[in-house]
Amino acid sequence: MNARSEQPTGGPLARDSRMDSATEAFVAHRNLLFTVAYEMLGSAADAEDVLQEAWLRWAGVDLGTVLDRRAYLIRITARQALKRLRTLGRRKESYVGPWLPEPLLTSPDVAEDVELADSVSMAMLLVLETLQPTERAVFVLREVFDLDYDEIAEAVGKSPAAVRQIAHRARAHVAARRPRGTASPADTRAALQAFQRAVETGDLQGLLDILAPDVVALSDGGGIKHALLRPVVGVGPVARLLAVGWWKRDAERSVELVQINGGPGLLVRVDGEIDGVLAVRVENGYVTGAYHVRNPEKLSRVERETAVSR
Repeated sequence: MNARSEQPTGGPLARDSRMDSATEAFVAHRNLLFTVAYEMLGSAADAEDVLQEAWLRWAGVDLGTVLDRRAYLIRITARQALKRLRTLGRRKESYVGPWLPEPLLTSPDVAEDVELADSVSMAMLLVLETLQPTERAVFVLREVFDLDYDEIAEAVGKSPAAVRQIAHRARAHVAARRPRGTASPADTRAALQAFQRAVETGDLQGLLDILAPDVVALSDGGGIKHALLRPVVGVGPVARLLAVGWWKRDAERSVELVQINGGPGLLVRVDGEIDGVLAVRVENGYVTGAYHVRNPEKLSRVERETAVSR
């Protein structure tokens, strides 16, 4: 016999083979797992921490007992994200100023998957913020990633019957609050081009023409950069804010059209440095939402694309 055939079952070679298989499965699903954690948390930094915790648990699993690796990985990721979500909620209570999700620079193909783009959009993440932690986990796992109720029950520590009730309640809650309007790609493109020109040049009339009457603007400076203390609502106030309010008057400002969280957004530079990201919601040819993130601690994901998937 050669040395390989003499190696006992469960020896170093068997362990190496198992770890290779575990690593391969985790890497193959990593973008999916990141998306699960991010949609539950609204924070890329926390999502990355959750993935580290999920890997440690996955590395100790007997793969021979796992029938569906994708579902199993989603479950352990969701379980860790739910624990983190409860902690994150306490952290948000002491957050300085309004809180917005951490923006992601995403590739153009994300926008082509309408359901994925909607699920990671800033508008949807803000709706998910209004759910209780378990409701949010159940909604994301069921509506976005299509796990069955038994699998979700294992992830959140509830019975399948309870999960069905939570899912029904969460769906109704989200349906009552999610944006409803639509826009064709051509209308969206035209609205964005007009919006970009108006923001870049401080054209007040241009902004008045492209903003919806009930447009809402939110901003997040994290106590580090100047931000709004509360939402600004209405075409006039938001137009004036975008024209002059968020930037130093004497600064050199540039605005680049980018994909933020699967949708349109503007990357804003002041004097050559990234000053913030303005994610935009377009409905029926008008801008209905402007979500401005200036907190420097939330801008690390806007200089390179982040892969999301489902």
